[in-house]
Amino acid sequence: MLSAIINRRSIRKYKSISVDRAMIEEILQAGSLAPSSKNRQPWTFVVVMGTAKKTMLEIMEKGLKREKENPLLPESIPYHSGAAYTLQIMEQAPVVIFVVNPLGISIHRTLNAEERIYEICNAQSIGAAMENMTLTATELGLGSLWICDTYFAYDELNRWLNVDGELIAAMTIGYANETPPARPRKKLEDIVQWRV
Repeated sequence: MLSAIINRRSIRKYKSISVDRAMIEEILQAGSLAPSSKNRQPWTFVVVMGTAKKTMLEIMEKGLKREKENPLLPESIPYHSGAAYTLQIMEQAPVVIFVVNPLGISIHRTLNAEERIYEICNAQSIGAAMENMTLTATELGLGSLWICDTYFAYDELNRWLNVDGELIAAMTIGYANETPPARPRKKLEDIVQWRV
């Protein structure tokens, strides 16, 4: 597994080769085996490919246009061009997997302290599932990209997905058409504090 961690890259260019369903199922199985707070397993995976992907891309584009006119994330306007680029990446990738938290609370609602803690714990659990998925994709010789830009089309995608819960993230899967170098990482001495 360490080699998958070392070799994993965020892939933004994909070959137009379909991914075998058994490989997708292995990636999903890895996600479902992640540890989760109180064993809540707060995830539903929605796999989008083929003709459904065209509709999803239209929905995402509609959300991006709405975000320009009536932003849900007004302080994130400088990142809108990155979200538009993400749409192009999603178009290239043969598979897009959406992760929905069936226990999630709408981002339109103000949370009390206990609800906020549950959301944090569920987000950590989903992060573990996403990490399992991206590492499994790497082991299978596939590329992946963990996507949060779906929040620029949050309401539109939630309605289209039509799954109980709240959209958390997406992941593209496919055969990489690029070999990006490793990005620099912080040194351990800069990020670790020892208390003995």
